[in-house]
Amino acid sequence: MKKIILSLFVVAFTFSANAQIQTPAPSPFQKTEQKVGLTDVTLEYSRPSMKGRKIFGGLEDYGKVWRTGANANTKLTFSTDFMVDGKTLKKGTYAVYTIPGEKTWDVMLYSDASNWGNPAKWDDTKVAAKVTVTPYKMPMPIETFTITFDDLTNSSAVLGIMWENVYVPFKFEVPTDKMVSSSISKIMAGPSANDMYGAAVYYLQAGKDIKQAQTWIDKAVEMTADAPKFWYLRQQSLIHAKAGNTKGAIAAAKKSLEYATKANNAGYIKMNKASLKEWGAM
Repeated sequence: MKKIILSLFVVAFTFSANAQIQTPAPSPFQKTEQKVGLTDVTLEYSRPSMKGRKIFGGLEDYGKVWRTGANANTKLTFSTDFMVDGKTLKKGTYAVYTIPGEKTWDVMLYSDASNWGNPAKWDDTKVAAKVTVTPYKMPMPIETFTITFDDLTNSSAVLGIMWENVYVPFKFEVPTDKMVSSSISKIMAGPSANDMYGAAVYYLQAGKDIKQAQTWIDKAVEMTADAPKFWYLRQQSLIHAKAGNTKGAIAAAKKSLEYATKANNAGYIKMNKASLKEWGAM
């Protein structure tokens, strides 16, 4: 009898421990990803509803810092550096805090986004950007707190903060033109020395056209003649050796040995000496 009672107790306890009632969150979580120019911007926030309450000047006091949503920090993450009101900010994640007002709002990006709501102690040094904006009155009530990406261009967007009867615009800019211009300049200038070097080494290691590898490695060495790289010269010696140009391989290995010695790189010194001995130059 005792065993039966014990078994029933274990079953009841197990059911109680595993049973979980799931209910909808009062303030559902929202995650939005938006491409602005060439920058990926991610917004994460929780969305409370009015539920018959007066929000601004009621639930949320005017003149006090508001978490701008519910639960954990409302977060904005940027994949590149960006600008707010002419100030450049580093890429990364920021918490969005606001100070609602009857006529103006302050919108702030806070560098510490790990808080649940407002920080236990506000730190002005963590306010990466702060702008004062004028809210617009909405023609209809917004029941559920909403943030949108509006007025998208190649270089900017407006974060639209909406709830109750207000729309608060917060504009940010991204360096799209600078990024595109840099890309154009790089491509139009042709392959870099690193590109030439990488292609040549790949052809050597993959057993592809060694003559083409010679052309690329020679160009890479030529492009870095003002600041010779002993690892470029090392690969040049190996490529020329494989192509049957022992004289060229020896010349490149000697230069690689010279600059490796200046750099005190024991590994390259040893490799070059071994190759020069193999090729009859030592």
